Amino acid sequence: MVETRKLQGQSGSGASALFQLLRDGNPRTRAELATVTGLARSTIAQRIGSLIDLGFVTPVGDAASTGGRPSSQFSLNHSARLIIGADLGASHISLAITDLAARPLAEVRANMDITDGPEKVLSFILDRSTELLESLGRSLDDVLAIGLGLPGPVEHATGLPINPPIMPGWDRFDVSGWLRNRVDVPVLVDNDVNVMALGARSLAFATVDDLLFMKVATGIGAGVISNGELLRGAQGIAGDIGHVQVARAAGIACRCGSTGCLEAVASGPAIASALARAGLDVDTPEQVVELVKAGNVEAIQAVRQAGRDIGDVLTTCVSLINPSVIVLGGSMALAGEHLIAGVREVVYTRSMPLATEHLSIVQSGTNDRAGVIGASILALSHVLSPESIDAMVA
Repeated sequence: MVETRKLQGQSGSGASALFQLLRDGNPRTRAELATVTGLARSTIAQRIGSLIDLGFVTPVGDAASTGGRPSSQFSLNHSARLIIGADLGASHISLAITDLAARPLAEVRANMDITDGPEKVLSFILDRSTELLESLGRSLDDVLAIGLGLPGPVEHATGLPINPPIMPGWDRFDVSGWLRNRVDVPVLVDNDVNVMALGARSLAFATVDDLLFMKVATGIGAGVISNGELLRGAQGIAGDIGHVQVARAAGIACRCGSTGCLEAVASGPAIASALARAGLDVDTPEQVVELVKAGNVEAIQAVRQAGRDIGDVLTTCVSLINPSVIVLGGSMALAGEHLIAGVREVVYTRSMPLATEHLSIVQSGTNDRAGVIGASILALSHVLSPESIDAMVA
């Protein structure tokens, strides 16, 4: 049974309410829309016409006839405009061109050092985006919005990176303004783990309303979804748990300038450094993962201990936000069950039984794509919001 929604008193054009219904991709007739909304069919026709004029809605054929002339159906025009989604890491960029349902149409992943600075990195994104668009027979004129995830704290209200530890030259750089001066579309910027949480939920956990996405890579951070909404906090750094102090890191310097942080003992570089000091020939987190996959006992033990350290912090998170799923992503999650085993060992032992009774702790199955999909969703949530649609109709 479809819930009837009375929208006659809605402010704005009213077309946006119909558009939000059609965003689920299910074609509907004017009569079905009238039943769902409680609006007159003449009003439905007028508002559908406005959305067709924008290009966001299109006729998709006729419904099955029950006698008489079949009724026309209408649906979201997924390909009307395009979104650029970019996920920036410490040493890589994942980039995708998506449609209005956040489905990738063209993608590329490239090595790029975030320390090269904002102008070089953002120019690279625009150049590669232009190439991807050309491969689709499209251009920057077809882009409706841009979404980016940055590997550092981002002030949500302004989109500015604030004192990002691994991003020299980026502090308070106007990423959105720089891009808008070159592509006149809305630009949405957020922390990379936040966009990964959005992407992971969309791709693999669409029915989960309370989810925590944990990225363990060069840095450590979490994206928190509670009651279906992304939690950013007052300044946008909710989930920045890599710099919570843990007992095993006491006295160990962290790149943030403090000591005792979780990142100082459980991040990819920290694990690699510890193994190198123990005499193993390892320099990078990727080499740690290779050693684990090869069955190296010291590497396995180091990764499992990192999982326990992460579990120490997650135990508090479980009590505080009560997620039903914790997803482990990032380069160190590629070490497989060893990292997760350490996390589970601590979380399931130390958390309240009610909090863990139905709690799943799993490895991300969308590790390479969650970020770009989430960045696209970030942009779409703004540019296809009821307020934005009403403004375009007006």
